[in-house]
Amino acid sequence: MIKQISVFLENKSGRLIRIAQILGEAKINIRGLSIADTSDFGILRLIVDQPEKAVKELKDNDIMATLTDVIAIEVPDRPGGLAEVLVYLNKAGINIEYIYSLIDKPAQNAMIMMRVEQIDRALEVLENNNIPIVSSKRIYAF
Repeated sequence: MIKQISVFLENKSGRLIRIAQILGEAKINIRGLSIADTSDFGILRLIVDQPEKAVKELKDNDIMATLTDVIAIEVPDRPGGLAEVLVYLNKAGINIEYIYSLIDKPAQNAMIMMRVEQIDRALEVLENNNIPIVSSKRIYAF
């Protein structure tokens, strides 16, 4: 499993810049990110090479940050490739809370990150259907 950082941001100019600066000054590399926003706040989701250190640095700078377990998988990089993988999870009754792509791209596949309700069961279903699961070591190192 991969450790994802979730940061709750006020929807104000400069907040994202500050987070990027804090992580940069701490020599923490961002591997992937996603932002969902409303009129008042946003949720920044980050995959970084040193998640525990990143949370500490953010909290030391009065930024609320939490760690969450997510799954990284490779999906065929062609039309319908993602749908084929999602069918396996749907048939097993596993709900996907959210999904986003990563910056790195293997040669033949696209890489996505997902948060699911039943992470252990989802991993089992993916493995049983020969869906490549990306290790935390690979994510943190690319």
